[in-house]
Amino acid sequence: MNDRTDIKSLTPEQLANYVTQMGLPAFRARQLFQWIHEKAAESFDEMSNLPAQLRSALQESCDLVVLRIADVKISAIDGTRKYLFALPDGNVIESVLMKYKYGNSVCISSQVGCRMGCRFCASTLDGLERNLRPSEMLDQIYRIQRHLGERISHVVVMGSGEPMDNYDNLVAFIRLLTHEQGLNLSQRNITVSTCGIVPGILCLAEEGLPVTLALSLHAPSDQVRRTLMPIAFRYPLSEVLDACQTYYEKTGRRLTFEYSLVKGVNDNLEEAVQLARLLRGRHGHVNLIPVNPIKERDYVQSDPKAIEAFKNYLEKQGIHVTIRREMGRDIAGACGQLRKSYIQQGKEE
Repeated sequence: MNDRTDIKSLTPEQLANYVTQMGLPAFRARQLFQWIHEKAAESFDEMSNLPAQLRSALQESCDLVVLRIADVKISAIDGTRKYLFALPDGNVIESVLMKYKYGNSVCISSQVGCRMGCRFCASTLDGLERNLRPSEMLDQIYRIQRHLGERISHVVVMGSGEPMDNYDNLVAFIRLLTHEQGLNLSQRNITVSTCGIVPGILCLAEEGLPVTLALSLHAPSDQVRRTLMPIAFRYPLSEVLDACQTYYEKTGRRLTFEYSLVKGVNDNLEEAVQLARLLRGRHGHVNLIPVNPIKERDYVQSDPKAIEAFKNYLEKQGIHVTIRREMGRDIAGACGQLRKSYIQQGKEE
């Protein structure tokens, strides 16, 4: 078992205690925190205003988690970048950089793999390997920011993994990412996606973090949802939506309801009618997602006409709705696709 300190996962208070125990003044902790989180230092040697003796001591006792970029694919269509990061234990995770008019957005992973089993997602095909630590979640953003040479303004925890299945590390990650001495990202510019783990939603509502909650809804009824998402057997839609309402009341943040359109499964007007009835009066908007086909499943993307008809019906019922612009389709942009192909390639070599 590694007994070295994961220094990038420490809060400012924990870091101050650590430095104090080393017999050093508290201001060294502030310097150290800024090097790690604001400047995204890749080594202790970079921390030029720290005494050489301190840098040496930190090197001996601490791990400074720095992810290695194993692969980068850049979309010729829209400039989206798909990053594959190698972890020290041999696992790989992926992140996506998307460029918008309002800024640079990064979609990060919260786990290595996933155990939720959603039928249309490549992340879950090999199950869950392990949770990511706060440092490993943060460093996806830090490495991309340094590689790009531009500031990241928005973060979406919607890559591989279920964030609510890694709850404590998720909350620690958000607090570190938004700390004024670090990257100081606005909490309102963070979106956390969940497939509907009710206890996690209710706990997050009490954290005092005004982040946007995105619910992977994908169906207007328990019957259809259970064919797509095993978690629906544990938490019925009535419980999930009640928890979402509580989240809105506690945080004042409107929700996003993610809805992946699968041809012949959840994309006809009957489903649109049910969805409008289900969400009427709820504080949020529907984000329609043309599903990204993966070879391991036989799901097919809905026809453009069906997508437009679905959207038009919801709008007529007073539901705020958008169609997600497809990003990085030519570079395996959907969750888990690049990691899956990388692992498969390694097995074949």
